[in-house]
Amino acid sequence: MFDEAYTKLEIEEIASIIDVLNNQIDGSIFDPLETTILAINLPFYPNFRFLHVADHATNPPLERFVFQKNNTMDFTVIDWSYKTIQKINAEAPINLNDENILEYVRFYFGHVKGRHGRFIICETADHIRWKEEPSAEIKRSLNQALSPLERGEKRPDGSFTINAFMMLKDALFGIQVFVKPNGSVSMSDHQIIMEDIPVLDSVFKQ
Repeated sequence: MFDEAYTKLEIEEIASIIDVLNNQIDGSIFDPLETTILAINLPFYPNFRFLHVADHATNPPLERFVFQKNNTMDFTVIDWSYKTIQKINAEAPINLNDENILEYVRFYFGHVKGRHGRFIICETADHIRWKEEPSAEIKRSLNQALSPLERGEKRPDGSFTINAFMMLKDALFGIQVFVKPNGSVSMSDHQIIMEDIPVLDSVFKQ
């Protein structure tokens, strides 16, 4: 998501950021000489940029996702809680419209973990991390059932309606996502598409 829009920061800026950021994180700290920081300006957060901070020299790799208020050393580290996203939504403030709502939904579910684990958006069968490669027939059948995120009609309160397919643990289902203008997210009842999918990546088990 947004990979083509990230900018790699230079070592001087990395060092100044790490000097502050290391005081805000628990556990291992980043080595500025081994750390890569990718930055992006997200269309729905006009006053913040988003940082992907990674040190792949450690084992396991050290990685954090961080909001940075523009032109400051004010950082908010993602802790996978929806409350952190809500905090940024209020501070930014968030600016949602028909053009950026789908990217916001992808961003939200990519950086929030619920009580029952991560909800993983699946727009094609290739978004499923299979333990073993499925047959062409199974992938073809799933691709016929799946589709990219799609905007529906707005609700009377101004909320956006998004039709989506997601995975939770090893189950694939269809669902409607509702996003209020302030960025808060809720979901409708779901329809199971497939259960007991043999997934590989541990992120699907979370």
